[in-house]
Amino acid sequence: YLTSKDEFHAYLQAEGGSKNREEDEELDLQGKLYLAPLTTCGNLPFRRICKRFADVTCGEMAVCTNLLQGQSSEWALLKRHCTEDLFGVQLEGAFPDTMTKCAELLNQTIEMDFVDINVGCPIDLVYNKGGGCALMTRSNKFEQIVRGMNTVLDVPLTVKIRTGVQEKVNLAHKIIPNIRAWGASMVTLHGRSREQRYTKVADWDYIAACAKIANPMPLFGNGDILSYEDANRAVQTGVSGIMVARGALIKTWLFTEIKEQRHWDISSGERFDILKDFTNYGLEHWGSDTQGVEKTRKFMLEWLSFLCRYIPAGLLERLPQKINERPPYYTGRDYLETLMASQNVDDWIKI
Repeated sequence: YLTSKDEFHAYLQAEGGSKNREEDEELDLQGKLYLAPLTTCGNLPFRRICKRFADVTCGEMAVCTNLLQGQSSEWALLKRHCTEDLFGVQLEGAFPDTMTKCAELLNQTIEMDFVDINVGCPIDLVYNKGGGCALMTRSNKFEQIVRGMNTVLDVPLTVKIRTGVQEKVNLAHKIIPNIRAWGASMVTLHGRSREQRYTKVADWDYIAACAKIANPMPLFGNGDILSYEDANRAVQTGVSGIMVARGALIKTWLFTEIKEQRHWDISSGERFDILKDFTNYGLEHWGSDTQGVEKTRKFMLEWLSFLCRYIPAGLLERLPQKINERPPYYTGRDYLETLMASQNVDDWIKI
């Protein structure tokens, strides 16, 4: 660990200062579909399901101090499946020295195409320690983290941010030019502030304005995409590409719909087959012993709490379904479809 700012700057100078991005691999994600790094749900078996149609995947948020302490559960979050041909890892931390040291360690040990810094996490546990969204208001620390990590990485560095911390005080447009100057290769902007969480719709007009400011650095937009129409509108804002988060949890086949420009009235049997695939992937990844079975069950139940929000396209009075609409109780076209629509955890356990 580097213990002081002076030591940190001396370390950077010893490493040769900031790198020229051209020395590193280029990150070309233009127009690609990016599955967001999803805490707990974005595990390797889930990513394998999504990778059938998503272009880019990213591991779950890993806490840099836990990685430096050698926690095996945290290192497991960085594991890549062979089908993930464009794969990044996401790091969270509040201090330049630990984030830089962690980036250096990953650079030596992990096979990845890019590293993403989480500057969007809104949860109190992270925010109150100065990490996640809090970095948007700590520009000196933020700059040192980006410059420091960029110095030691041989792969491109990306940053995920929100519109700001407070609901009506947008900060992203002020920060994005700095992020570009500090050496990041790309920014992803979630169109909500920390205070908003998921209570308001994502502000795509603001994302569009930020995409212009970011140019020539690519900017991906994120927020409220649950249909190919949502995706088309997002692309028309001028972003370089779109990141899908909750939409992929509610409707894993969303990537198929976007690429094929259609509404898929997927049957309950086809949805059940996806769950069976997840089960097999889970037992392969976590093991088929008692512990592996329990882990697979736990993560499937977590995922089912999102999947039950999907309303089958064939039952909708109007298409498409909006992400913040919570369906009323309805009877499906068969027993399994009704079961999958249930908000009751007992029914998820039956599944």
